Amino acid sequence: MLSYRVTLDVPFPLVLFVSKLLLQHRREIGTRKNTRALSCWQQAIFVLAWFRDRPDIRRLGQGSGISQATAYRYKDEAVEVLAAEAPTLREALDRAVEQGFPYLILDGTLISSDRCADKKTSKKGKEIDKWYSGKAHEPAGNVQALAAPGGVPLWVSGVLPGSTHDLTAARELVLPAARPYLGKLPFLADSGYEGAGAGVHVPVKKPRRGELDINTKTRNALLRSLRYQGERGFALMSQRWRAIQHVSLSPTTIGDIVKSALVLTQFEHKMIS
Repeated sequence: MLSYRVTLDVPFPLVLFVSKLLLQHRREIGTRKNTRALSCWQQAIFVLAWFRDRPDIRRLGQGSGISQATAYRYKDEAVEVLAAEAPTLREALDRAVEQGFPYLILDGTLISSDRCADKKTSKKGKEIDKWYSGKAHEPAGNVQALAAPGGVPLWVSGVLPGSTHDLTAARELVLPAARPYLGKLPFLADSGYEGAGAGVHVPVKKPRRGELDINTKTRNALLRSLRYQGERGFALMSQRWRAIQHVSLSPTTIGDIVKSALVLTQFEHKMIS
């Protein structure tokens, strides 16, 4: 067996931030000193390495001198601690209002995952895989997000099965709490959110017969030119934190993993300290 050194390309303050959260958590649950295989600092490095590169958890644990079971337990604990720091939807909207954003971008994404055995009955009465996404052609979880006009993500939702349409997910996870804000803080979204209601602006689809008039085409072009920046939000998280490119755990864990990635992203963009 050979070993080799690697460099974890995350800033020192981020490791310090995560280790402090873990220290606070250990104090809250009454962990005694010198009873853990890894210190808070070592656990922070371990979990950031997992988020950054999504390596095999067993091998990553071996590199830190811990067993596979301990590696999974330490990873799950850190994800829980980080996810708890993610802003709620109301907190994110209040902050957006305070900062004077003229609009936010509403977007959804599918996070691929390993197959899950859960079933559900389709509208046609057939039994189908609950987590299978016909859009992505693979098992996945649907996560909704709000991003600032410049593309930095402000909030992410919990996860719904990949078979859930974006509009359905938004109606369940976003719109009920967002309605009071939409008068002054409209959302820009793609055509998948058509029917979301007042305050959610989407492009007008071309009619089956005929063409859109010049004013409608101009409006659509303007919406797209403003919205595309916001769609960077998921890209910022998934390209930086590869753990959310594919989740090889239960898809029900996707929500907390994405929320953790949001907290790490916002820290690096100096949105939290």
